[in-house]
Amino acid sequence: MVVLGACATWSLVTGALHEGRPEGVLLAVLAVAAGYATGRIGGALLPVAAPCTGALAGLALAVTVPGLAPGPRFAGPLGHAGATAAVLALSAGAACCAAWAATAPAVRLALRALAVAIALTAAVLGSGSGFVCCTAVLLCSLAAGRMRRRGPAIAGLALVAAAVTGASWAVAARVLPDGLAEVLEGRLTQHRVQLWRDALRLAHRNAGLGAGPGRFVDFSPTAAQSLQPDGKPHSALFQQAAEQGLIGVGLLAVAYGWLLYALWRTARPTPLALTAGAALTALAVIATVGDALSFTAVSVGAGLLAGTATARPLADEAGPTRYGGGPDGTGRHRDEADPTDQRQRPGQNQPAP
Repeated sequence: MVVLGACATWSLVTGALHEGRPEGVLLAVLAVAAGYATGRIGGALLPVAAPCTGALAGLALAVTVPGLAPGPRFAGPLGHAGATAAVLALSAGAACCAAWAATAPAVRLALRALAVAIALTAAVLGSGSGFVCCTAVLLCSLAAGRMRRRGPAIAGLALVAAAVTGASWAVAARVLPDGLAEVLEGRLTQHRVQLWRDALRLAHRNAGLGAGPGRFVDFSPTAAQSLQPDGKPHSALFQQAAEQGLIGVGLLAVAYGWLLYALWRTARPTPLALTAGAALTALAVIATVGDALSFTAVSVGAGLLAGTATARPLADEAGPTRYGGGPDGTGRHRDEADPTDQRQRPGQNQPAP
């Protein structure tokens, strides 16, 4: 709540100083908070059904909502390829989390089949990035079942997000070799790269406070000349830098870092925590090169997945479980017994009366 409160407060500060429009940022913060609270409650009461329901809802949204498939449209509840890919990646992550929370082999197999169906749906809709992200989440989830320590894997996810962030900045700043730069610009489209460069120039002029929330379109020649201007640089990173300065970028990074820290400390099984981390990292990658976080449904889905993965099921409150408590320095969870501990416990090896 401190991190989300800081994000909302800073948007109000920069908006007041530069006559900005912080309503979009406030709505996104509210959506994440509402989704996270709902996920914590649902994950505690229904640890399998809650993420499964979320996965089905995301899949239904991607299939049935008009304008959600990739295309030139920017309107609608989602209406953009990045949002489609983000919703499907989060849905695949929720299905895999439900599979790890289930105990019956048949239920677990059915939920993994649902994750595969979500990835195939992305391919049918023509969302190449969605298919790649869903497949990556599914493979990471399967690999997480063989990991005993979540710390190195969480660090690896953070490095992936940092690498994509650095690569996008390198493209916008023109510091890459010409051949590599041409390949990346061809994949990202020249229009999007020009939007990034406008945002980078705006961030250099207003490094501290930015230009104000919602004011990127007022200073971007590329956005003004677009046939269908949406007023966004198509990157959460560059939008924060241009409109809220370096402090806004720092708050965005802190929010993602806190999510990874919460997943590292969660009492849920390690495979479930790493699966949620992989899905949220896929969202971070999509948001770095697109405007997925500008859509309320994506923000709610991210909060739901994070809340479900960090909730402690009420069934675990009756006593310690195999996965109770966060990981300690030995790689075990705090509630797991140490087989080498020979200290006498109450009632152990006591003489009979």
